[in-house]
Amino acid sequence: MNLGIAIADFTQPGGPAGIARHVARLARSAEEFGFRRIAVMDHLFQIGIVGASEQEMLEAYTTLGYLAAATERAELLALVTSAGYREPGLLAKMITTLDVLSEGRAALGIGIGAGFNLAEARGLGLPFPPVAERFERLEETLQICLQMWSDDEKPFDGRHYRLERTLNSPRTVRRPHPPILIGGSGERKTLRLVAEYANACNLFHGPDLPHKLDVLRRHCDRAGRDYDEIEKTVLLPLDPGAHGERIPALLAELRRLDRIGIDHVIGPVRGADQHAALRLLGERVVPEAMQI
Repeated sequence: MNLGIAIADFTQPGGPAGIARHVARLARSAEEFGFRRIAVMDHLFQIGIVGASEQEMLEAYTTLGYLAAATERAELLALVTSAGYREPGLLAKMITTLDVLSEGRAALGIGIGAGFNLAEARGLGLPFPPVAERFERLEETLQICLQMWSDDEKPFDGRHYRLERTLNSPRTVRRPHPPILIGGSGERKTLRLVAEYANACNLFHGPDLPHKLDVLRRHCDRAGRDYDEIEKTVLLPLDPGAHGERIPALLAELRRLDRIGIDHVIGPVRGADQHAALRLLGERVVPEAMQI
């Protein structure tokens, strides 16, 4: 079982001046302790499950570029990119740039953007069309990224996007392209897109996980895709407890997730002291998870 961290809470007692040191230290410690992925949210306002919307939130890809310089081995991604926030050609170029500057450690985590993006989108004047159109734009974005990461420079003429020349130079370091992770558990559209386009999925943690995996398997059968070649990841808060008292329950849940077919757990590090919590996870959870 592989583990990754999602950095979601940027608020520091010293204010904005301490944020850079905080996130760099978290990322370096996570890498040192054996976490395989480092993710950030693609939000511009803080989300309610973490804190008030007025609390500190960093733009995802600027942050990932900074973390590329602060780390050496961990894969870097947004969990997940809101497809409508950036034009697809620009997004493909951003992922390519991150991949080149991190020496092959970028991944594209992407989704339609859930309903709680609406306030920030309206607040900052970003597009947030109805859900059906967001799915259409997501699929075209996936097609454009894959085309730009190939040798094909011909025009792309879709319903929502038109590109005259899909030139992308330099090429990505990671070949054939950075892996694509699609986030979400929707059975009709999201999991179909996983089967057709993605290298990995990110599912919500909950009692219906086995059912969602069965739905994904059926989509793979229809698409002629090998279900086993898709990495299954789950978003799960990583909270060891102030003194490690929650570690046995966390390890038991990791073992259960492994039994139903989950390969990688990614989550925010919970606790009043994130650095202390990360150390507990690194010393007592990561070594056990590697044996699962």
